[in-house]
Amino acid sequence: MSVWCVVLAAGRGTRSGLEENKVFFRWQGRSVLSRCLDALAASRAYDGAVLVLSEADLPRYREIVETEGENPLVKRIALGGKTRRESGYNGLQALPEGVEIVSVHDAARPFVTAEIIRATIEDARKYGSGVISTPVVDTIKHVEPGTGRVTTPERSELRAVQTPQSFNCEMLRSAHAHAMKEGLEVTDDAMLFEHEYGTVHLSDAPGAEKNVKLTNPEDFRRLTGAPKMRIGTGYDAHRLKEGRRLVLCGVEVPHDRGLDGHSDADVAVHALMDALLGALGEGDIGRHFPDSDPQYKGISSMLLLEQVMQRVRSRGYRVENADVTIVAQRPKLAAFIPKMRANVAAALSVDVDCANVKATTTERMGFEGEEIGISAQAVALLARI
Repeated sequence: MSVWCVVLAAGRGTRSGLEENKVFFRWQGRSVLSRCLDALAASRAYDGAVLVLSEADLPRYREIVETEGENPLVKRIALGGKTRRESGYNGLQALPEGVEIVSVHDAARPFVTAEIIRATIEDARKYGSGVISTPVVDTIKHVEPGTGRVTTPERSELRAVQTPQSFNCEMLRSAHAHAMKEGLEVTDDAMLFEHEYGTVHLSDAPGAEKNVKLTNPEDFRRLTGAPKMRIGTGYDAHRLKEGRRLVLCGVEVPHDRGLDGHSDADVAVHALMDALLGALGEGDIGRHFPDSDPQYKGISSMLLLEQVMQRVRSRGYRVENADVTIVAQRPKLAAFIPKMRANVAAALSVDVDCANVKATTTERMGFEGEEIGISAQAVALLARI
C-alpha cells in the first residue's frame, strides 16, 4: 500500500514576528523545515513526500537544500495556493498514481514522532481517516455571534487536533473536489473531510502533547534558548580611486576620488554589516555577497544592509544600538554625519540616538593619513525580540 505525505510550507506565518517564512527559521544549524522533514523520513512510514511551497520561497528552499542537504523523502514540489485548502489541493494533485493513504502535515510541527505518524496511518487504513488529537486542558468558552452570550462546553467532550492528518487518498481527493466547487474554506483537512463524510476519526498516540506548532515569537524564543544579547564588530577598508563616487552610510560625499570596490564600496556600511553578521555568528559580507557575483556589481550597500537586517530579524533579534567610526584624512565629514546617522537608523529600525556615526583622522599616519584609502570600524549590539 503506497503511503505519501503532503507537507504544507507555503504559509507566511505572520504571527511569528519573523521577516521570512517561519519554516526557514534555523536553530542549532538546521531549519524548522529540515527538522520536520527529518522527522517524517525517520518514521519510515512514507514512500515519498510532496512539499508545498510558495513560488516566492523557492529560492530560499534551494538555499536550505544547499546548506543543510536535500531530504530524500521529498520527491515532488507543488506551489501553494491563496488559501490553505488550495495549497492542500495542489499538493494532492502532485501525488503520483497509486497512492492509497496520504498524510497532510504542517511543516511548522517539527517535533512529530514515528508513533504519532503511524497511529494516524493505521486509523486511516481502518476508518478512512486518522487525525492526531489531544485532550483540552483549558476551560473553553463559546461566544455567540451577535449577542455576545457566553456558554461553557463540556471540556471532556473537546479535543484539540494537530497534524499529521491521514486519509484514504481517493476519499480526500473527492472531498477537496467538492469543497472547491462549493467555495468552502477550511482551517484543516479534517474539517473538510467532516463536511464531506459527516465525521472524522481522531487518533491517539503517546507524546502528542509535545507535537506543538511553532506559531508565536515566544515559541521561537523557547525553541532556541538563544542569548538575550549578542555583540559583533566589523572592519573594512577600501582604496581611493579617481572616477569613483565617494559613498559613506548611503550619503554621496563630494570629493576628488571615491572608494574602489565591486559594489558602491561604502566602507562604513560594509563594516556595519560585518558587525551584524558577526553578532549572528554568520560569517562576513564576503560570504553572503561575494565580489565574484555580478548581481552585486555597483549595488548600493544600503540595499545589502536591508538583506542583512532580514537575517537579523529572521533569527529572532533586533538591533539595540550600533556605533560606526570612519577613518579618513579627507574629506571633512562633519556636515554629512547627521544624514548618515539618519540613514543607518532607518535601515536598522532604531532611533537616531541608537545609530552613532563618527569620523576621525590618523594625523596623517598610515594609509588613511596618506589618503591612499579610507577604513571604518563598527560595533553592533543585538537583543532578542
